[in-house]
Amino acid sequence: MKYLTILLFMMIALNGCQTNQNGKENSEKNIYDMVIYGGTSSGVVAAIQASRMGRSVLLIEPGTRIGGLTTGGLGQTDIGNKQAIGGISREFYQRIKTYYEDPANWKWQESPEYRDGGQTRTLEGEDAMWTFEPSAAMEVYRDMITGETIDLVYQQRLNRGSGVVMEAGKIKSIIMESGKEYSGWMFIDATYEGDLMAAAGITYATGRESNNQYGENLNGVQANDTSLTLLGITSANGRNHNFVDGVDPYVIKGDRDSGLLPFIDTAGPNENGDGDHRIQAYCYRMCLTDHPDNRIPFEKPAGYHEVDYELLFRNYEAGETRIPWINSDMPNRKTDTNNKHGFSTDFIGQNYDYPEASYEKREQIKEAHRNYQKGLMWSLAYHPRIPEPIRKEVSRWGTCRDEFEREDGWQQQLYIRESRRMISALVMTQHHCEGLEVVEDPIGLAAYGMDSHNVRRYINEKGHVKNEGNVEAGVAGPYPVSYRSIVPEKEECSNLYVPVCLSASHIAYGSIRMEPVFMVLGQSAAIAAALSIDGDHPVQDLEYQALKKALLENGQRLVNRNQ
Repeated sequence: MKYLTILLFMMIALNGCQTNQNGKENSEKNIYDMVIYGGTSSGVVAAIQASRMGRSVLLIEPGTRIGGLTTGGLGQTDIGNKQAIGGISREFYQRIKTYYEDPANWKWQESPEYRDGGQTRTLEGEDAMWTFEPSAAMEVYRDMITGETIDLVYQQRLNRGSGVVMEAGKIKSIIMESGKEYSGWMFIDATYEGDLMAAAGITYATGRESNNQYGENLNGVQANDTSLTLLGITSANGRNHNFVDGVDPYVIKGDRDSGLLPFIDTAGPNENGDGDHRIQAYCYRMCLTDHPDNRIPFEKPAGYHEVDYELLFRNYEAGETRIPWINSDMPNRKTDTNNKHGFSTDFIGQNYDYPEASYEKREQIKEAHRNYQKGLMWSLAYHPRIPEPIRKEVSRWGTCRDEFEREDGWQQQLYIRESRRMISALVMTQHHCEGLEVVEDPIGLAAYGMDSHNVRRYINEKGHVKNEGNVEAGVAGPYPVSYRSIVPEKEECSNLYVPVCLSASHIAYGSIRMEPVFMVLGQSAAIAAALSIDGDHPVQDLEYQALKKALLENGQRLVNRNQ
């Protein structure tokens, strides 16, 4: 009996004080090596990398679903150049291919019937697949997490007022609204909003900088009906995401006294290139199906107001002939459906408050976006003022019964294209995207074009409604993203990484902000965090050559192979 008692006390002692690979001790408070806030694709990959390095890691998802947009409908992967993607990010897409090689995962169509397209077309002999259902992405992530040592908690939201406990320039712990407190040696903010970063007092920006601030020409106001070719910008978008000419903005056509139709900004744009507080539009990346056994027909939402879609109707009456969507095929007769043309799924101008809004206000904004899109899809499918060929095609589609938890088939994840952006020792700008400046401390590559959705709907000089803010400009090729862009200034915090709301201008962020890149940056952040723990120094003092060696050993790609 005496020996059993001794053994019991020894087990209690070991559980109360575990020594990790780095020599740090976990006390009864459970101090993690890494605390990752945000279960986005970036957060999930960071947690997997930390686990594979033998580190204790906590992944906190404020909601009920991990994977962010990757499991939330964005199955038409925005890449730019597939060769830029390495590490765990590429592993994810390789596993997607393996998933679809199993005939059991083809329920609604046979594998040979599926045809992908565009930049994400999987070519013969490729090791990865780049289009997928949300449920497939979730299955792959769950499989990747299985076997890893990751503490994963759901529905724990940061107390954004007083939930960051700082000590000597470091985050010591974070406190949730529930009162739960989590301590760590290193912290990673992997949220789309940058909530941990902001609550820690890190300097950040929202909105659009002026072109003058960083010497750019694609930032700030971008009015599509003003000739941008005068600025040497030949790839900026014209009509593709705008109204046809002649759409009247007033409740009663031609009568200014009748007031403006909904969602038109009363303040017209300033000069091209001027900065402002506005951010590019959000939407839900809809996963639709035309399979009758899996389709939920579009329904008119409660509180539907026909006047909210008057501009849609008038746009058709003025000569529009196209369906306002990009309806990309995904496996199993599903889609990734995105915004296109003048009046589409983007709820333009209705997200300005989102970055700083309370959780409750954000939920209201999300629900407003969802109801707007519900009303849009019902209008396109069934409203008599929509041309009959449009109605016939759109009404074939509906949301999926087998994808998301909501009974109406809509997802929870709003496409937060941009929110806060950290300002650190290095700000990624248009010059980096175009290869005019090259960083010396790369942690991954970005390759997508500089992309911004519309920001505002306004009245032009002719008295017609137009959208403003859309930019689609190419990059020369894959370009490196700086380590300094994911760490704050040392005097602000010395143990925080920000791989999603990283330091970038509005237009540079429009190129970097793609899910595969967020995965790459999340993995690199976890590798750097482990090295910083080992060296017991601020993240800003990490020796780059040691980091570079570790990144390459873990499969990251740091150099454009086409150069």
